Amino acid sequence: MQISTLFKTVPALLSLVASFASAQTQLTVYTALEADQLKVYQRQFETEYPDIKIRWVRDSTGVITAKLLAEKAAPQADVVMGVAATSLVILDKEGMLQSYAPKGLEKLNKRFVDDSNPPAWVGMNVAGAAICFNTAEAAKLGLKKPESWKDLLKPEYKGKIVMPNPASSGTGYFDVGAWLLMFGEKEGWAYMDQLHMNIAQYTHSGSKPCKQAASGEFPIGISLEYRGAKLKESGAPIDLIFPKEGLGWDVEATAVMKGSKNMEAARKLADWSASRSANELYAYNAVIVAYPGAAKPHPHIPQKYEQMLIKQDLKPLALSRDKILPEWTRRYDGKSEPK
Repeated sequence: MQISTLFKTVPALLSLVASFASAQTQLTVYTALEADQLKVYQRQFETEYPDIKIRWVRDSTGVITAKLLAEKAAPQADVVMGVAATSLVILDKEGMLQSYAPKGLEKLNKRFVDDSNPPAWVGMNVAGAAICFNTAEAAKLGLKKPESWKDLLKPEYKGKIVMPNPASSGTGYFDVGAWLLMFGEKEGWAYMDQLHMNIAQYTHSGSKPCKQAASGEFPIGISLEYRGAKLKESGAPIDLIFPKEGLGWDVEATAVMKGSKNMEAARKLADWSASRSANELYAYNAVIVAYPGAAKPHPHIPQKYEQMLIKQDLKPLALSRDKILPEWTRRYDGKSEPK
């Protein structure tokens, strides 16, 4: 190729690249998913929809929910993805979600989809409770393995337990909600009063307590089942405990924000989120996904895990936030890690 021809070609190529870039729609997506999950989901989605580019805004569930509510008058997000359904119930109540039935909706487990028609939110996977127990540290300290939530009240565990703050973590909130439901309101708060005596710290992340247990910083972390399974799989000296009274849970879900300036692209992401290919990716991080048959068993999580989840309706749990969280904060926030 002659030099003169090359000089003419390069600007044309640059113009073509610039034209493609400008043709891409940038979708702002608020999420509480883990960073390692986001990379995988984004890569697959953008492979299937190369005309759309995702810009994630990530934080813990409570922070993302508060941010969305604060922006109600001037929404910045196009889509909310991987945020607790109990938070999306609140946003829907505030009139912030655009109801939408994604393609293939009829194939999903109705238990994990909003019951409105069309739905305000659509589930991706279940996030459920587990206790991460560092066997090596426990042996050094002479600690026995707990088998139930009430075992955690034993004096030997004083200062040895970490759990998520329910005001900032969806995991912490479904734990608190489960205790109040299982034990009753009066006994539930009495249980948390006693548990508080053994808590070393309340974290602002649902997965952090298990990471702390895995590293030996604390021997016991109340956390998420999939994070514990991943850490154990990678060689961490932890056992996963599924308390016999029952396990709290929530659904990580996707919703389109009302008023999005990129509504067509937002709906495409909602379509993808409900697809089998997306659910097969969720199955690497959860043993229960919304698309039946897409999940895979995990060697460190019981096959009957779904039967261990407490029976609950997510809407009452969501609408109790304004009552539960101020009371929890008043009683226990003194042990929360700095924000």
